[in-house]
Amino acid sequence: MKKFNIRKVLDGLTASSSSAPAQPGTPRENDGVPETLQSEHFQLCKTVRHGFPYQPSSMAFDPVQKILAVGTQTGALRLFGRAGVESYCQHESGAAVIQLQFLINEGALVSALADDSVHLWNLRQKIPAILHSLKFNRERITYCHLPFQSKWLYIGSERGNIHIVNVESFTLSGYVIMWNKAIELSTKTHPGPVVHISDNPMDEGKLLIGFECGVVVLWDLKSKKADYRYSYDEAIHSVAWHHEGKQFVCSHSDGTLTTWNVRVPAKPGQIITPHGKQPKDGRKPEPCKPILKVEYKTTRAGDPFMVLSGGLSYDTVGRRACLTVMHGKSTTVLEMDYPIVDFLTLCETPYPNDFQEPYAVVVLLEKDLVVIDLGQIGYPIFESPYALSIHESPVTCCEYVADCPAELIPALYSVGSRQKRQGYSKKEWPVSGGNWGQGAQSYPEIIITGHADGSIKFWDASALMLQVLYKLKTAKVFERARGKEEQPNADIVDEDPFAIQTLFWCPESRMLCVAGVSAHVIIYRFSKQEVTTEVVQLLELRMPCEFNDLDSPDRGGEQTPTLPASAAPCSPQEAEPPNQLSTGGNSSEGPRDNIPCLLVRSSPLKQSPGYQVELVIQLVWVSGEPPQQITSLALNSSYSLVVFGNSNGLAVVDYLQKTLLFNMGTLELYSPSDPCQRQPRSPRNPRQPSGGLCESNDGSNNSEDRCKSPTSGSNSPCNSDDERKQNFIEKVKLKSRRFSKTVANDFAKMSRKISSPTEQKPELDVKDNAFSRSRSSSVTSIDRESREAVSSLYFCESFPRKSDSLVSPCLLVGTTQGSVMMLAVCLPPGGDQRLQQPVSFSSCGTLARLVGGILTMALLDATGSLLPPSYETWYDPNASDEEKEKGRRRRPASPPSSEGQDAQFSVLCSEKQAKVVAMPSHTCIYKHNITETSFVLRADVVQMAGAYCLACFCANGHIMTLSLPSLRPLLDVNYLPLTDMRIARTFCFSNLGQALYLTSPTEIQRITYSQETCDNLQEMLSELFTPVETPEAPNRGFFKGLFGGGAQSLDREDLFGETTAGKASRSLAQHIPGPGSMEGMKGAASGVVGDLARARIALDERGQKLGELEERTAAMMASAESFSKHAHDMMLKYKDKKWYQL
Repeated sequence: MKKFNIRKVLDGLTASSSSAPAQPGTPRENDGVPETLQSEHFQLCKTVRHGFPYQPSSMAFDPVQKILAVGTQTGALRLFGRAGVESYCQHESGAAVIQLQFLINEGALVSALADDSVHLWNLRQKIPAILHSLKFNRERITYCHLPFQSKWLYIGSERGNIHIVNVESFTLSGYVIMWNKAIELSTKTHPGPVVHISDNPMDEGKLLIGFECGVVVLWDLKSKKADYRYSYDEAIHSVAWHHEGKQFVCSHSDGTLTTWNVRVPAKPGQIITPHGKQPKDGRKPEPCKPILKVEYKTTRAGDPFMVLSGGLSYDTVGRRACLTVMHGKSTTVLEMDYPIVDFLTLCETPYPNDFQEPYAVVVLLEKDLVVIDLGQIGYPIFESPYALSIHESPVTCCEYVADCPAELIPALYSVGSRQKRQGYSKKEWPVSGGNWGQGAQSYPEIIITGHADGSIKFWDASALMLQVLYKLKTAKVFERARGKEEQPNADIVDEDPFAIQTLFWCPESRMLCVAGVSAHVIIYRFSKQEVTTEVVQLLELRMPCEFNDLDSPDRGGEQTPTLPASAAPCSPQEAEPPNQLSTGGNSSEGPRDNIPCLLVRSSPLKQSPGYQVELVIQLVWVSGEPPQQITSLALNSSYSLVVFGNSNGLAVVDYLQKTLLFNMGTLELYSPSDPCQRQPRSPRNPRQPSGGLCESNDGSNNSEDRCKSPTSGSNSPCNSDDERKQNFIEKVKLKSRRFSKTVANDFAKMSRKISSPTEQKPELDVKDNAFSRSRSSSVTSIDRESREAVSSLYFCESFPRKSDSLVSPCLLVGTTQGSVMMLAVCLPPGGDQRLQQPVSFSSCGTLARLVGGILTMALLDATGSLLPPSYETWYDPNASDEEKEKGRRRRPASPPSSEGQDAQFSVLCSEKQAKVVAMPSHTCIYKHNITETSFVLRADVVQMAGAYCLACFCANGHIMTLSLPSLRPLLDVNYLPLTDMRIARTFCFSNLGQALYLTSPTEIQRITYSQETCDNLQEMLSELFTPVETPEAPNRGFFKGLFGGGAQSLDREDLFGETTAGKASRSLAQHIPGPGSMEGMKGAASGVVGDLARARIALDERGQKLGELEERTAAMMASAESFSKHAHDMMLKYKDKKWYQL
């Protein structure tokens, strides 16, 4: 039964009262369009996170399961297995992860955080969960150590004490090693924090404790006293054992390595400075930078490996971070691109008392993950199967295409595979654990990212994985400045002049159109053949803002507009460009005019298979004013037209004829008799320097103006507010040098917006999805109020006028003031006439008026299905004429048939509301106010469960979906409050309930709003834990067994258990059951969210019980195997003995 919705009734009354009467022949509202989507089809949840872990801080590796864990400074955990096996989880506190320890081959992980808490993670489920937590109250955690196949975790503290935790129950043992008893009289002062804990590989009863001051203690756990104490003058950073347990190596703060014999504590057996210069007179070498970590790994057939980070000489100023590999007499220094956070040497065996046989080194850098092959000459790196290069250059825009044509991914992969680097290791990627999910999500998905350096990356995002397909470098089209004197002024072009502002991609025709921050547009065609372009086709445009004509526009109405007299020539420019770019707004000869911000290269351009330049369009300076950045972009491959707009107006280019067809100011698009036409309140002097994307006043004082959106105007200028904004932007810039100015400026603008969402103050922010920046330092609020920018463009086949009975090509134009205007497009016939006759346009007036800037527009047929713009199927532009004809015969480029299209619905969405307009009557039949106190950042018409809906993301964090065409609310979830501009720039919806955004500068978070996907998510996610046999322990050998020279075991249960060691102080640490444990789940069930938690308790309990059953079964099997082995040994021992020898 359909639910009664009083809000919908009220909205319907409002719409009917404010709309004109329906024309004869229009869709009858009373009939209604059957809608199949219900609220039951929607549910919001996160799916997977891709990219490099942001601000990594620690790392661990399970050598049996082959799983890598990375912790971050924000409390996140990222787990990696084979290609496509990734998992993300988060500590609630958000404190930095200082250390990670796997319970090797147990499917569990221990994490130690900077807030002095320790957590036990269960990795046996697809979404890892915390089983237990322990929060220390009086001690600061500095180091943790968990011996292989032990359940007792050693925790070192800042005070120098060592506590012991039972990882099964996560309770503290009463056994404590106090610092004063460990060092006794060896030093007169406090030894400092514990920086290392490890047990002797050959004797589990001996614990090696390293203190920061340089003192190392070998502690006997049974006798509770120190056997030996080793002292050195320099501070210790790390310690590593030789596998035989007779030697260990310490790394120190002066760049030295000291090797100690266990039984000779008086002095080190060897002192070396790997990167120190050895003086000839025999004195000590000069001190070097600290060696932060050292690992000592032995091989059965050759020299041991010693791997260390740091230790470089102080005279190597500016040198990048290095990893040093010492093997025998050779020392290899490997330079890294970023500072080293941590490294681990991967070995064949998990047993510390066996030959280690190292085969690779995993190096965690600040912004990359590198794995080095130790088995090949030159130590090549492995090719990473993960998508860790998203942040190679900061991401500036993002597009997500789900259920795209199936042949696209193979086509992009084939051209992208030729771009891969050579020289990688030939071995398989060593992190190979886990299994892929078994989900039914089989449709192809592509993610496109635009970057600050002008590059564009295409990613295969199918089946919850991410793999780079192809990379396009748009900067190759332009000349690069080689010297300081050639670099443009920051007021004209930012530090990232090639940064991608927005892009438009037509998957069916494979046409790509890109707009950059330097007011340039590049059109690309896809080809599988390599070509060399002798001269890049260039079209330069003038888009001036004629403020003298604003009060009385003399163009508009039904006539076909003519080009302004000041427009640039309409043919491609093949003349020689200027020798060098002027570096100021005014040169000595006068104001700059007809000069673009970038120079297109004049030399031949070799274009590899893939996307190849068809045409470059550049906006030029006009009378000393820089061109305004492009705010909207659209392309139609069937019409061979590209249209773009900014705060000055609209331009249409025919990329087939390489000519400019249409160039008009925004106000000129209105009909002279149009009641929606906006008149500027404060026209300024045309010579006043122009700003970025400017806004004009809304003109209405209704309730929607309580929370201005970034494109909303203000009633009066506020200079003090402008100064505060500029000061804040400058502060953010200084703190954000690692990012482009796009990110810094946008963050500052949105931060100010969020700080006072309901204040009725003039807002000077720019449009969010345009992300424009000021190109002049003297921007005024009057300048911002005098313009109406083009914010959205959409090609369609519709009824441009109320009197039309047949559909024809149209262009919908949406502005920042909420106006939607229609332009009729008259196309010449196909064939040769299309190349000779011009395409004409005529303005048809305003279709509708909404509150807030227009974000998206779409067209539905009479049944509520989306009418996509017409397109031309792809053909290779460099193929032979016969192949081109074959491709064109398969599908003509003519518009789709207009039969049966007697009714349409135009869907319009702004920052505040959505409307559905009936065509051709141009009558508003549905209206919905999306938000009163916030504004919509992103809106898309998407397909869900065989129907279509409108998906919106608001600045207050709400994600909403509305049915079409009735605009009935289906989903409203408070998901993600907008905390920085990155989310607003990159959030995008796609079909089939998919969406994504850039959650950090290096990571993409994918989410779903589909109930079906949420239900199947467990099956679709990959498994981290797989049952693997633990390798056999090393054979002790006959003589070691005879004389007791093998590894000595220790009954830690007897030593650390409550019966022997007693109970620990209750005030020392607090035990907290995790949400993944039974106690945690019961607690959640009794809380405020109990109703939601109960629905999943049964499933989680069953999974946990199965896990516990599996553990008990494994323990029983191990016990039976141990009993069998002991019985066999007993039989062999007494087999050949006589009765009198027993």
